[in-house]
Amino acid sequence: MRATIYQIVENIKPYDAVEEAHIFETLEWIGSGAEIFRVQKPDVPNKHLVAYFVIVDLLNQKVLLVKHKKAGLWLPPGGHIEINEHPKVTVERECLEELNVLANFWLKDPIFITSTPTVGLTAGHIDVSLWYVLNGHYREKYVFDKEEFEEIRWFNFDQIPYKQSDPHMKRFVQKFRGLLSALNHSNSYT
Repeated sequence: MRATIYQIVENIKPYDAVEEAHIFETLEWIGSGAEIFRVQKPDVPNKHLVAYFVIVDLLNQKVLLVKHKKAGLWLPPGGHIEINEHPKVTVERECLEELNVLANFWLKDPIFITSTPTVGLTAGHIDVSLWYVLNGHYREKYVFDKEEFEEIRWFNFDQIPYKQSDPHMKRFVQKFRGLLSALNHSNSYT
């Protein structure tokens, strides 16, 4: 699985110098042979893999975020990648556990990667997060995990509470909107 995850990370096209550095750092980390999966809650090893899934309503230009109890932030849903688990399987599992819906992937691979120190109740370790995009609709019923989240809410792309979210959320949205624009532009010529 280590080689598969290495390939997934290697295939991510960096949005900017920050993401390029995160890709480089992550590839070195994976290649070093260090443990990349969390083996003990909350932070062993101190740096481990996470899969975010950003649920997007493309038609209505909205994104679903969860108010995470431990982090105290508005975040995409997601979770720790289990030992030798494919990150896509993590997304499928966590989507069912956290929102009680099947994962409907926009693309099969993550479009973004970050390496971020955690905050809140489990502060002090580093989450290396693969960001997947899922299709959703703001009128769909999501039954969320009340033990993990205070609430869930749809935000217009222009109204995301960036100061109360993942520090890379704004860059993710900018990258995602750029990909959408490029896809729409290329589709207008076909």
